[in-house]
Amino acid sequence: MIPITKIEVGDEERALVLDVLDRGHLAQGPLVERFEGLCATMAESDHAVAVNNGTTALVLAIEALGVRPGDEVITSPLTFIATINAILEAGATVRFGDVGDDYNLDPASIESLVNERTRAVMPVHLYGQAADMTAIGSIAENNGLALIEDAAQAHFATTSEGRAVGSYGLGCFSFYATKNVMCGEGGVVTTSDAALADRMRVLRNQGMRARYEYEVPGHNYRLTDLAAAVAIPQFDRIDATIAARRANAARLTAGLGDVAGLIAPRAEDGRGHVWHQYTIRLTEEAAVDRAGLIDALVEQEIGHGIYYPRAVYDYDCYRSHPRVVIDGSPRAESFARSVLSLPVHHHLVDDEVDTVIEVVRKALGA
Repeated sequence: MIPITKIEVGDEERALVLDVLDRGHLAQGPLVERFEGLCATMAESDHAVAVNNGTTALVLAIEALGVRPGDEVITSPLTFIATINAILEAGATVRFGDVGDDYNLDPASIESLVNERTRAVMPVHLYGQAADMTAIGSIAENNGLALIEDAAQAHFATTSEGRAVGSYGLGCFSFYATKNVMCGEGGVVTTSDAALADRMRVLRNQGMRARYEYEVPGHNYRLTDLAAAVAIPQFDRIDATIAARRANAARLTAGLGDVAGLIAPRAEDGRGHVWHQYTIRLTEEAAVDRAGLIDALVEQEIGHGIYYPRAVYDYDCYRSHPRVVIDGSPRAESFARSVLSLPVHHHLVDDEVDTVIEVVRKALGA
């Protein structure tokens, strides 16, 4: 089988995990601090606050900004459910723009949603490509809004300005097992605001600055040294990881770019795409629909994924939620019906990429 993703743990990770076990300091400790330093460098930020997963990173960022019930946060309708859950957990109301051809939040869809209750904009850097942060950042600045970047899929991605994802506001990253850099479960918030970093460190640690000295009601969002030990060695290999993913994406596009009814993804506006996913889109001109293409992939044991099968609000539990405002996101809804992700991970070999191309072309009559 050619899987949609492949998790491999190297000797360096094993050695560092064993070192943690031998030292006996399993909870948040020196390796978490080392991990935070690597993440701050990744996001070109002064601070990084590690937490136990990507969702809590979003919740922590929202809470640190002082977002309260009655406040509104504008975000993308094409994303993983954690984005909306984090906003709701913080007590805020969710508003949705629409997406552009890059699958990210379209800046043109934001302005009409801004009102006196709007507190923050949360773009999602989907599939490994940065959103248009020049335009979104300008909108946030002009309207006095906080900027929270959901960068769960975009480690080391860069914007058209050459800046790192996570450097514009509060950058929230996930290190879930399938990410380009992973530790099983983990997250981090990056920022260059020292006061916000300090507040988040207190909030993640039960509201304590020192043991049994509670300053605010807090949470246990701490990351373990065991998790940090899994992630740290991958930073040394990240250049090779990204290069392999980019090479696989280029090979896929070269082989699929001329197929009728198939829109291949691309890196927009000089942005540094890191290809967490390679997501095609089928149009009405395609010889088969998405279900038919999936059948062909399954028959040849080729992994695939639909990210995401619906706009994030298109579920009964959210459509009826009093703090979910659905403004209309027709492009996101259309894309959700037609997108399909193919294997692009850095463990693929050329023959496997060629097999994916061959099967897709044949299924679509090319």
